[in-house]
Amino acid sequence: MFRINSLLAPTTLLPVHDASAVGEVRRFARDRAVQLGFDETRCGQVAIVATELATNIARHAGAGAVLVRAQALDPSGILELLAIDRGPGMRDPSRCLEDGYSTRPGGSGTGLGAIRRLSDHFDLHTVHQLGTAVLARFGTPDPHPAPLDAAALSIPYPGEEACGDAWEIDVTPERCSFAVIDGLGHGMAAAAAAREALRTLADPRRPAVETLLEFIHLALRSTRGAAIAIADVQPRSGRVRFAGVGNVVSAAVTPDTCQRMVSLEGTVGHELPTIRAFDYSLGPSGVLLMHSDGVRSQWRLDRYPGLLLRDPFLIAGVLYRDYGKGTDDATILVARRTGA
Repeated sequence: MFRINSLLAPTTLLPVHDASAVGEVRRFARDRAVQLGFDETRCGQVAIVATELATNIARHAGAGAVLVRAQALDPSGILELLAIDRGPGMRDPSRCLEDGYSTRPGGSGTGLGAIRRLSDHFDLHTVHQLGTAVLARFGTPDPHPAPLDAAALSIPYPGEEACGDAWEIDVTPERCSFAVIDGLGHGMAAAAAAREALRTLADPRRPAVETLLEFIHLALRSTRGAAIAIADVQPRSGRVRFAGVGNVVSAAVTPDTCQRMVSLEGTVGHELPTIRAFDYSLGPSGVLLMHSDGVRSQWRLDRYPGLLLRDPFLIAGVLYRDYGKGTDDATILVARRTGA
């Protein structure tokens, strides 16, 4: 049904430390909307929502960031704006969405309500004293629902323009394939290894995950190499066929359980062990979570009531906010069966 990767749907992190960042967030979001071919009215609505998201961070949390992800998909592009902060959170989210309600004296109380009205898809998660994430998506989704909801983000090492991580989501009615790639190190050389892995993943023959890793190993011999994890999910049964080499963390999680998947030691492109694939199960309420080592692996999802029911891009953003190391490239991929 569709194939998307980190090159076709890049994510940009825009820090918000105070009100002076609001203008930059607005301009960047509007420019992306123009590049995607949105009409003037829609571009104006994107600018309003970006302004409200960044303003809310500056006013209520003091600091945070807006993640902007642009997907150039047919027949039209999709633009996502995700505001994340570690502020005080909302005690009553439903009331905060009402027009005219504000927690600040003199506030207009139209921010969240305007964001919800102007965007094509809106989602929100907040935990008192842990922070808030607000997602606004613009663009018409595929009229044929995918068998799995999935999203991912890649954020480069601070100061680097090129990201040494990459991800791919390949969804068909029969099989959904997910991959996370962590090029060794960071910068241009790591990004070159990640791009070569993405090129090999596009093999139309769709071999078994263990065979695909061997193909990528051959393709990456002239590069730095990479850690790679690949998971094939059968949408109807939830069966997961998984193979991984290196320190990409993968797990099947529910609000109450976490089953980590086995990734073998080695470096794809340099030192490849005998590849073994493992079988797991993704139940009706289960979520596939994969991330590179730029994200700390000691996450605890029980800190976030209801998070696994939220949009996959919002889930990825919250985990990046709270567990991203900030000292390496970071990638998070989240997928769950439709209707979970």
